[in-house]
Amino acid sequence: MTKAVIVDVVRIASGKGKPGGALSGTHPVELMAHVLRSIVERNGLDPALVDDVIGGCVGQAGEQALNITRSAVLSAGFPESVPATTIDRQCGSSQQAAHFAAQGVIAGAYDIVIAAGVESMSRVPMGTATMGKDASGPGIAARYPEGLVNQGISAELITAKWKLDREALDAFAAQSHQRAAEAAAQGLFDKEILPISVTNAAGETVSHTVDETVRASTTAEGLAGLKPSFYSEKYAQRFPEAQWSITPGNSSPLTDGASAALIMSEEMASKLGLTPRARFHSFSVAGDDPIFMLTAPIPATHKVLARAGLSIDDIDTYEVNEAFAPVPLAWAHELGADPAKLNPWGGAIALGHALGSSGTRLLTTMVNHLEATGGRYGLQTMCEGAGMANATIIERI
Repeated sequence: MTKAVIVDVVRIASGKGKPGGALSGTHPVELMAHVLRSIVERNGLDPALVDDVIGGCVGQAGEQALNITRSAVLSAGFPESVPATTIDRQCGSSQQAAHFAAQGVIAGAYDIVIAAGVESMSRVPMGTATMGKDASGPGIAARYPEGLVNQGISAELITAKWKLDREALDAFAAQSHQRAAEAAAQGLFDKEILPISVTNAAGETVSHTVDETVRASTTAEGLAGLKPSFYSEKYAQRFPEAQWSITPGNSSPLTDGASAALIMSEEMASKLGLTPRARFHSFSVAGDDPIFMLTAPIPATHKVLARAGLSIDDIDTYEVNEAFAPVPLAWAHELGADPAKLNPWGGAIALGHALGSSGTRLLTTMVNHLEATGGRYGLQTMCEGAGMANATIIERI
């Protein structure tokens, strides 16, 4: 069977996903174009050889509408012959892009493909795409008569079900910032972050190279003073078990970002004289209760481990997206995972969660961590809107 390998992975340092954020002055097409252009240039690859570019983006409206990945391919200067498509599996969009890319290689449909992702939450805020309309329809309303809930409420329900207290959530969030800050100080992100020229608030052109969302001074004690984000009388009556512990401090921040992975067959990499960094080992997708919404990484992980013939202890590092602190904590409890291996260079609470870009961002960091530590296997999983998850296992080469 043809093996799909990862030749390179890159990302842009995170920007705060609000007006005035480091990347907010840059069009999202240009964010994605930058990672596409850079990943072929730094590998000496003729972009004409790329069979397809698969991009993830959640807010496909406004400046991110009309197949932003194709726009980015053209903006990057790739030949017009290179096609592209944009997919939406919510927060796992670019992880799914990597799945489709690798699976296409394994199936023999592609020789070379780029998986990428982008999100400019400063310029296309969450909720823009629905235009204030009902995106669910009458069938879902009938199936869930009390109504679906937002992800913050889901995070509160997970916190209650797994009996996680506010102190545990805040301690985990503070650790995410501390780990990310320490990794940055040691230069561990240098290999994956692409400098990008941006215009700052003063109108000056500067090089953006440092994750803007990381706060090195964050402490659990400081986070304890933040107020709950999602409390309402309506939901308090519906869910009396909720303790209202989810705050801006133990949630991922609104983020701008872009990332990409260069994926090809092992044979093509050899032919081009490129050295693969990792190979795709196993894949899974799973669905779960859309009210709890963020728990699907648990069954997705069980599924991918079974397919891989591995146990959780065989995995050297886990990248579990920190949409909210209870998500990786509940996952770790159910899997019996080693906390030291969980998001060892920090997660989305610190590094940001640029929705459509997060899947390939996690993949980028995971590849680099395996190389830095000599680990063999990495597992990545991502909670997704409406109760879904992707899980991916890679093997360092």
